Amino acid sequence: MKTHILHRIAAILAFIIGGMAVFAGTKVVVLHIPVDYYVIDWLPVYNLLMGLVTVFITAVLLWKDSRWGFVLAVLTLLAHATVLVVLRTAYREVVAPDSIRAMTIRIVTWIIIVALLAVRPRRESNASGAA
Repeated sequence: MKTHILHRIAAILAFIIGGMAVFAGTKVVVLHIPVDYYVIDWLPVYNLLMGLVTVFITAVLLWKDSRWGFVLAVLTLLAHATVLVVLRTAYREVVAPDSIRAMTIRIVTWIIIVALLAVRPRRESNASGAA
């Protein structure tokens, strides 16, 4: 499979997961739609901002096969993993299970995205050396 296609798949996944974060964050931060659980004040803002960065910057860079797309994908994965650790430690008594589940889904998705992007160097180096 061509690496270009893998980058396009990664971009689509990033756009979808970012769009979901924008949708969820907008409901809480912008529209103030009430939810059935306690919301940690900064978490919806974080989700909305990361979703906007993902949709308008990271997904576009991934689609264009920019090296900065890979950098942002790794940074996004690390940011989400850090937030999950903070939620599971500092906020473990108050964080909603839905928030943990959503962050876990984001992390798994970003692991898949980074894995799709990481396939490129290995396959291209094998192909160039196997003449």
